Amino acid sequence: MAGILDGKAALVTGGASGIGRATAVAMSREGARVAVADRTEASATETVALINAAGGQAIAIGGDVTKDEDVAAMVARTVAAFGRIDCAFNNAGIAGRAVGPAGQRTHELSRASFDGMLAVNLTGVFMCMKHEIQQMLTQGGGGAIVNTASIAGLVGLPTSAHYVAAKHGVVGLTKTAAMEYAEDGIRVNCVNPGYIETPMTEETMKTRFDAIMAKVPVKRLGKPDEIAEAVVWMCSDKASFMTGASHVIDGGYFAA
Repeated sequence: MAGILDGKAALVTGGASGIGRATAVAMSREGARVAVADRTEASATETVALINAAGGQAIAIGGDVTKDEDVAAMVARTVAAFGRIDCAFNNAGIAGRAVGPAGQRTHELSRASFDGMLAVNLTGVFMCMKHEIQQMLTQGGGGAIVNTASIAGLVGLPTSAHYVAAKHGVVGLTKTAAMEYAEDGIRVNCVNPGYIETPMTEETMKTRFDAIMAKVPVKRLGKPDEIAEAVVWMCSDKASFMTGASHVIDGGYFAA
């Protein structure tokens, strides 16, 4: 039986691990050919190997989502390999500790930390959308884009001002692009994960697990596969009437 992405070509950024890897693998299982992008081509090869070993078709691409020329090259390489881009998952992102000390309140954040966070988690999403949409307009036939936001794109989180600002920005970009390209058949949505068991959350869980679980009604971390399943569905024709949406998957955190 054909998968729900059968025959489609997909680009996944941040595909070396966590949610990105799980989604790339799930997209392949559902019939897509997948370009797996990460900061270096080498870091993406393990995900590609998993896909190809299971009988799928994938390529590895290296590139920095904050650099226009790198993002343009990601899109160009995907098109060179697969002929087009039907769906894209803009998932590359960093946690606060990647740009400075953890646990800082707004007045303690340096300009460098704030700018570094927005460069990857917001500007990087914008750059990917810009080039993906241009390709989708050129090739015709519409397409589907899913951006990784966060519950931090919907609520405030103390000591995470830069992360919260970036993820709120992703939600706004998503809504605006959805309105702009609806008549072109390009759907743009975002997924808003809660606390998921990934390398990015590992350090936080070591120190704040009990406090975080107290706010999550289902009392556990989410799994990358649980986000991946939603992203795959949002990229498929089954979600044809869904655009501009922030799809929350958080074990009840936002509802509590």
